[in-house]
Amino acid sequence: MSNDTEGAAKLAELVQDIKVAMLTTTDDEGHYVSRPMAHQLVEDDSDLWFFAERDSHVVGHVAQRPHVGITLSSSSTWISIDGEAEVVEDVAKAKELWNSWVEAWLPQGPEDPSVVLLKVNAHSAEYWDTPGGRVASILSFVKAKATGETYDGSENKKLDL
Repeated sequence: MSNDTEGAAKLAELVQDIKVAMLTTTDDEGHYVSRPMAHQLVEDDSDLWFFAERDSHVVGHVAQRPHVGITLSSSSTWISIDGEAEVVEDVAKAKELWNSWVEAWLPQGPEDPSVVLLKVNAHSAEYWDTPGGRVASILSFVKAKATGETYDGSENKKLDL
């Protein structure tokens, strides 16, 4: 894996375009638990911010076992992020990130004590991106089949963040 800011910037750009992620934690029995969550901010170093309710399972899992996985996908991009999550109680940051999407899930508002932030500090990631989307992928696939060469329509990179 590489530790380069260019790779982190590319990852952050890809994540920015995919609003909903699957955030995976571990429960008390060691089982993986995944749930869809909308990230509110992806930082330049690919750290992600989410809102949650203080008494939710995700917050309880993170408090006990902060190692998490995040997956994001679109019709042309697939991303896997490994990191450490932390519960953040910061009303100013919550107000900064607040929007109508969040308000639909947490109508009590950013100042309510039941609302917390989850920050996922990304440690490593891997992404597969198909520039040009579905059409470019189909053309690369057809070319590979016609020429007998390996499909090369996507970019795959592992990152050490």
